[in-house]
This record gives sequence, structure tokens and C-alpha cells, in this order.
Amino acid sequence: MNLSTSTSSTLTSSSSSSTTSWLSGIVRGRFDRSSSAKMAGSSAGGENGGPVNLKNQFRGVMFKYGPQSIQVAFKTGDYKQQVIFIGGLTDGFLATEYLKPLAIALEREKWSLVQFLFSSSYSGYGISSLKQDATELDQLISYLINKEDSEGVVLVGHSTGCQDIVHYMRTNAACSRAVRAAILQAPVSDREYRATLPETAAMIDLASKLISEGRGSELMPREANPDSPINAYRYHSLCSYMGDDDMFSSDLSEDQLRQILGHMANTPCQVIYSMGDEYVPDYVDKKALVERLIMQSNG
Repeated sequence: MNLSTSTSSTLTSSSSSSTTSWLSGIVRGRFDRSSSAKMAGSSAGGENGGPVNLKNQFRGVMFKYGPQSIQVAFKTGDYKQQVIFIGGLTDGFLATEYLKPLAIALEREKWSLVQFLFSSSYSGYGISSLKQDATELDQLISYLINKEDSEGVVLVGHSTGCQDIVHYMRTNAACSRAVRAAILQAPVSDREYRATLPETAAMIDLASKLISEGRGSELMPREANPDSPINAYRYHSLCSYMGDDDMFSSDLSEDQLRQILGHMANTPCQVIYSMGDEYVPDYVDKKALVERLIMQSNG
């Protein structure tokens, strides 16, 4: 089954060599790739083979991995190891421009790329949670193990998807042992960004009040989050100090970061920070922050 898309810009695979070299390095020696290829002989990125053709159409298989209607995934490449892309708030399929060159690079390394939808996708994030995300991510990995004979996965989180990875790896879910490595791409503090908006302080107070009254699942006023409905719990999680989603803020102490990220030391992990991220306030020293994140996530 083909999933087609038209993109606003044409991406090339000129950076593929560095991507493949790094991917090989982070997982080298953890498993044998000799039996992983099923699709030999295809030309990645060509018109007649590979995961993306010259019309920017992604070739692959769409499948259901869980009981909910939203639990759909799309896999390019038919290999025994998979990279799972986890998007951020409002994301779904084809969330970032780098997914095209990533799919092509992974094809050359004989890896599959898996994009998936879960309850938090698109406008669903406001009534979901990191706990729910972790449950559905575990269902996806379970599917890959039991139905696709997966030999291991690498998790790539983008923006809020980084929080999903950190939370999932803390759960010690059975399928988390299949995670060979993790990449945190563009980890950002939703709290620090939201603090720049004038309505945030009052809305945090309202969310705290609703939660204290046992009404955390009630929706917040529209002005709290004009883009999507959001309940009191998720608003508080994203916007409050040390909320469940508050993992990458620059004002967190070393002890707090260690408490949040320390368990990631058990998994090969790379932090790739977006130095031009528009959601990072100007006062944040990005270079110093990323060094602190790397230090605490590597023990």
C-alpha cells in the first residue's frame, strides 16, 4: 500500500552518508544485521525502488497496531530493525522534512522507518498524557516484535516526542527492552515557551484548582490553548514547574535533571538540539542547556 504526499520543498539525500554512519555507530555491536535484509537490490530514492520515489511518494505498508481507530502505523522498508519516529504536539504522518532523507538513509542501512499515529496525534494531545502515549508506544513495539519479528528498535523523538521517550524508558515496560538506542531531536521546554504568553499564569492557577477538586479531565477555556481542546491535567503537565512534561527547562537544577533523565544512561542516547528553535526563549543559553541534558542523560 502506498501513502502519497506532495511536499512544499524537494529534499535530497546529500546528508545520508553522515546519517547512516552515525546510526551504524550508535547501535554497532548490539545485534547481528546479517539476516535483516529482505528487500535487496532496490535503489533508494529511485523511481522504481526504495522508500521514496521521484514524485515524493512514500512506499510502504500501513497497518493497525492496536484496538483504537487512531492506532495506525506506516512502515517503509521491510527489515528486521526499525526506527520509530515519535512526533511532537499536533504532529502526525510526515511531520518533519527530514523524514524523507531519513527513510532513504535507513534503506541503505537495511532498517525500516515506522511513523505512527496515537491518541496524542494531531489535535488529540490536549486530552491525552505521557502515560497514555507510553502505553500505545509499547503496543506498537509489541506488534513489531510479535508480527514483524523485530530484532530491535531505535526511538527518534521530535519536540514533545522526546518527553515520550524519556517517560517510556522510565516505565520499564516489557517491550522497552527491545529499544537499542534513543535520539532526542529538538527537546524543548513547553513550560518556558508558555511562560512568555500573557494568559499562562492565570490558566495554570485555574488548572491547579480544577485538579485539586478532582476535575483534571475537564476542558480548559479556549484562550488557554486556542489550537486544540486541552484538559486541566495536560495543561498543568505542559505549563507548570515540574509538571509531568517539564523535562528540558533551563532553570531545572542538576539534581532535578538527573532525576528526570538519569535512567536514560542505561540506553545509548543522543541529544540533537535545534539551535534555531522558535519555541526556545531568547534568554536560554542553548549550548549550555544541551551540555547539561547530555551529561544527565548519560549518567
